[in-house]
Amino acid sequence: MFESPTTIQSSHSPHLRKPGGKAVFSDLGAGEPGNSVQEGYVFPLVLGEMKGANSPLHAAAIMPSPTFLWRFKVILFLIWGFTCCKIGWDSVMRMSADLRDLFLYEAFLYYNPFLLVTMMVWLWGVCLWVFSQSSVNYAKIFDLDQNHLTHREIWKCSIWMTIIVPTSMTAYLYLYSHGEVSLAASQPVILYVAVALVLVFPFDIFYLSSRYFLLRTLWQIALPLQPISFPDFFLADILTSMAKVFSDLERSVCRMVHRQVATIAWFEADSVCGSHSVGIPLVLVIPYIWRLMQCLRQYKDTKEKATLFNALKYSTAVPVIFLSALKYHVLPDSWTYIYRRLWLFSSVVNSLYSFYWDVTRDWDLSVFTRIFKFNKPSYCSNLLYGRQWVYFWVIGSNLILRCTWTYKLSAHLRHNYLTVFMVTALEMLRRFQWIFFRVENEWNKITKSGFQLPMTDIPREDEKLLGSTNHNV
Repeated sequence: MFESPTTIQSSHSPHLRKPGGKAVFSDLGAGEPGNSVQEGYVFPLVLGEMKGANSPLHAAAIMPSPTFLWRFKVILFLIWGFTCCKIGWDSVMRMSADLRDLFLYEAFLYYNPFLLVTMMVWLWGVCLWVFSQSSVNYAKIFDLDQNHLTHREIWKCSIWMTIIVPTSMTAYLYLYSHGEVSLAASQPVILYVAVALVLVFPFDIFYLSSRYFLLRTLWQIALPLQPISFPDFFLADILTSMAKVFSDLERSVCRMVHRQVATIAWFEADSVCGSHSVGIPLVLVIPYIWRLMQCLRQYKDTKEKATLFNALKYSTAVPVIFLSALKYHVLPDSWTYIYRRLWLFSSVVNSLYSFYWDVTRDWDLSVFTRIFKFNKPSYCSNLLYGRQWVYFWVIGSNLILRCTWTYKLSAHLRHNYLTVFMVTALEMLRRFQWIFFRVENEWNKITKSGFQLPMTDIPREDEKLLGSTNHNV
């Protein structure tokens, strides 16, 4: 008639309940002297009566709804963002007008790489969300296991990056404007060191398997000693759009090593960390050299001539970068009448060749049938799927942004930090839309080659999230 005490205590144990279950306070007083077995039976009955009476104990056991928590987090995020903007703006306005631009230029130099990477991570989360809603099995394309990061986990990382990076930048602006130069100089250094440590942290936290996958892919990109896989050249293509990030990282680390952060030592353009340094073009060209070597490796493995033409495309970026850098190392007349014309010619060739390759090789716009055909049709699907204006937008915007792409590769044009930031951000958006059609094209190749994964066998994102326990922060 009655259950045993062990059964009752096990069924109400907070350590054995299912995830998301409510805690029941049946063990309050268990094991205390004087408590008998009968008292263990009576307590759940009394607790049930207290529940019916809407007692404070029952109210404490009720958790806020997920919608309320989400709105609360959004409000906190907006308050934090407004506070950072207000503090940063007030700090900048405290400075004299002649130092304000130089100071903002330096601040953007240190934090521009992280701001752009944060933006790209947000956009990558959007890509994964779209793929999860459509029939494109991106896990198969990138050869990912069942515990890969979903769009929700990517967005979680993006939120933390969006909080940490502007906070560090606001602290830098505030401390410098209030005369705390040494403390201000430590802010970007701490951020750079912390990010490096998180990436190489060997313990099973902060998505160890995903960090290992990223570092391994970067290593294979830098040293293409093995056959090139789709993730290898896909990430390498994205890195070519982030060449300005590499350049700013090199300038920032140079100033940190030479202790020029929050000083005027780097104002001299010809200094070791100045804007005329030969290190700038050398770093800018690295992603294109990586991609060029990958194409040559692919030709060695497959003997396909198309890979040589692809290698030629990346080689056209090299003269754009180095001819632009020559402005600071040749006579003005030589630049005006010789090298500037060569730079303009190489820029046109690079932009048009890259645009042609995007449309005819990386994409196959005649098979625009998968990405935006959602399993559950929505406003986004109805707006984009099968619409002709999407074709015109993708082709037109890609051509325009391919031409502006030359701006960020040319050192002699990069004087206005806000313009450079906007052009690089637009390149991120161009690469963002490139991802959709490049991944779709690869999925079409897989399905045409004989592989077809039934949609019933593709795990849904929400089901995989509920069943995954390997990604904890």
